[in-house]
Amino acid sequence: MDADSSTSPPVQGGVGAEQPHDSAHLHVSGRAYYTDDIPEPRDMLHVAIGMSTEAHARVTGLDLEAVKSARGVASVLTAEDVPGENNVGPVLKDDPIFAPGVVEFVGQSLFAVAAETAMQARRAARLARIGYASLDPVLSIEDAVEKRSFVLPSQRITRGDSKHAVQSARHRLQGRVTLGGQDQFYLEGHVAMAIPRENGDMLVYSSTQHPGEVQILAAHALGKSAKDVVVECRRMGGAFGGKESQPALFAAIAALVARKTRRAAKVRLDRDDDMIMTGKRHDFIIDYDVGFDDQGGIGGIEFTFASRCGMSADLSGAINDRTMFYCDNAHYLDNVDIISHRCKTNTVSNTAFRGFGGPQVMFAIEYVVDEIARYLNKDPLEIRKTNFYGVGERNVTPYQQRIEDNVIHDIVARLESTSGYAARRKEIEAFNADNTRLKRGIALTPVKFGISFTATHLNQAGALVHVYTDGSVHLNHGGTEMGQGLFTKVAQELQIDIDRIKITASDTSKVPNASATAASSGSDLNGKAAEAAARIIKQRLIEFASDHCSVAPEQAVFVDNLVRIGDEVMSFAELARLAHFHRVSLSSTGSYRTPKIHYDRETFSGRPFFYYAHGAAVSEVVIDTLSGENRVLRVDILHDCGRSLNPAIDMGQVEDGFVQGMGWLTSEALWWNPRGELKTHAPSTYKIPVCSDIPADFRVELLESAKNTEDTVYRSKAVGEPPLMLAISVFHAIKDAIASVADYKARPRLNAPATPEEVLRAVEEIRTSH
Repeated sequence: MDADSSTSPPVQGGVGAEQPHDSAHLHVSGRAYYTDDIPEPRDMLHVAIGMSTEAHARVTGLDLEAVKSARGVASVLTAEDVPGENNVGPVLKDDPIFAPGVVEFVGQSLFAVAAETAMQARRAARLARIGYASLDPVLSIEDAVEKRSFVLPSQRITRGDSKHAVQSARHRLQGRVTLGGQDQFYLEGHVAMAIPRENGDMLVYSSTQHPGEVQILAAHALGKSAKDVVVECRRMGGAFGGKESQPALFAAIAALVARKTRRAAKVRLDRDDDMIMTGKRHDFIIDYDVGFDDQGGIGGIEFTFASRCGMSADLSGAINDRTMFYCDNAHYLDNVDIISHRCKTNTVSNTAFRGFGGPQVMFAIEYVVDEIARYLNKDPLEIRKTNFYGVGERNVTPYQQRIEDNVIHDIVARLESTSGYAARRKEIEAFNADNTRLKRGIALTPVKFGISFTATHLNQAGALVHVYTDGSVHLNHGGTEMGQGLFTKVAQELQIDIDRIKITASDTSKVPNASATAASSGSDLNGKAAEAAARIIKQRLIEFASDHCSVAPEQAVFVDNLVRIGDEVMSFAELARLAHFHRVSLSSTGSYRTPKIHYDRETFSGRPFFYYAHGAAVSEVVIDTLSGENRVLRVDILHDCGRSLNPAIDMGQVEDGFVQGMGWLTSEALWWNPRGELKTHAPSTYKIPVCSDIPADFRVELLESAKNTEDTVYRSKAVGEPPLMLAISVFHAIKDAIASVADYKARPRLNAPATPEEVLRAVEEIRTSH
């Protein structure tokens, strides 16, 4: 093809283009395959899990004869049937697959029953006769702290002299606030299917964010090594951190059944069992002691964070470490003392959830700032701005990382203006003066969120790219694809249409040793790895084209599905065919490791984060002071995504993150009875936000003027977790509305979630005392 006759339309779907999710057409048509949709092999067994009914007890008898003889039952497994390690703890070996003699929470697995149908397995599991000798349970954070019951040692970060700064400050406030947990409530529950292969090998389909970890733990349970187990995950119907460490239990049980019976086996939890058996966001008790000046500037602060970790460590070490890192949010804390207790309770082990410990302590510092403002009778936004990190000064965190890209001042100033914050606050105050029953409130809160795994070794990724001779491309990466749009990186590198690229299921036999798709780093890590693989293939093609056409390498240019080689032009597919004919490899792996980061856990100092994402939100609410009911009327958001890879997907992440955070702080209450039984384990008792809870006036804007100063994929920024914390503005708007009941002359004592019951309690308390 000569150059004069070559014309080609621009590449479809490059960076910055609003592209639909790569599986969107399958989602909306019901044709997307999730783990439970994979065609089931012949003679597959269905597995149910027998659970403890006691929070803490010795098992004195486990009579399973009626279970074994029940209709359709093919096999029953207990701890004695585990040939390898009876453990699925991701860090410590403290989380047994089957309780070996002592149960530590209601819902802990004791045995598994495999039957011809799921209903037969579930019915049979109920026939077990179990004897218990009750032990004293620890069911609350307060009880755990009093008894020094911890899954891991308490930790501390200090800077400066917080005690002196607090005691010598002009003003001082002390207080406590409680903050509830949250169930991930993914649409697709936990599910795993194991298929035995020859020579003892095992294929496991698992709905998981971390196939590599499931592979290792399932293999060790089988008494095998990683090479003997392959784990595959094409997609998940939601995860939010709940499928990072938790899927290993169900994958291991499915694999153990498949090994024993030589038949495929599936574990699929119903909603009630899923909520009872699996971990949630950690709930916290937060104590604070803060000293400040007349302008609200924080001179010193002391925090004590106590979190419910449950019966085992799970990921609580890393989660609570991150709570210590995030407790500044966007505020400079010069003299600070942070104590973190990791409480062992006889409840299900809590685990990862969007934000990974950060949301709880960002809530804490914003609560303290709000208390300072109400004590001084000032607008909370004024106090927030007073305490913001500076630019070029006052910019070092308590863990000694310098903030080099602080855009929070610009974001807040712009949002304050575009939302009409000041005028609306005056209008709300006037409305409240004229209304006794309905009260409105408004709040503007910031977000600063560090991006990277704090465990430095996890900040690496791999990818595998194949170019076929027809010019189509196959991409496999170590992360689990949840709509990050990683195909755009390969499309941009090779300058081909996005529909020429197919992303395939995450597979441990293709990309090994991958980190979890978590910490908002999926695009950063796997995108860079995919880019590296594509770049290697592109360089091979350039070298081949240069040699074949006798031109300099820089004269081989990829653009708009074409390759210009000097005066000659050919399609990308033609070049791929020609290169293959000349025995040029069109396949490559790519790898990436995040630069610059380092972290010394002994001193809790270093640079644990590659960069920070920022944002801010203004929320306006109305409450009914007679019932405690509340509604969000309007939300304005400005969020920093850097140079957005796909504004459509990023906008969706911001919107759904905010709504999920709103649910956490207003309606999603977890409740255990005195026996340690979770009683909010279904949609009838656990209230996630529904469509009618979404603000009717919902204004979301991505910050277009900023690009990441660090070398990320096309200067984008992570957007998975940071938007959730924007919903802290909703909680403080509710608190603002309650304060108006006492004409803003008192500080309401409001805990989270701010359910109607909690709002009504706070309203009645402030009415009584003022």
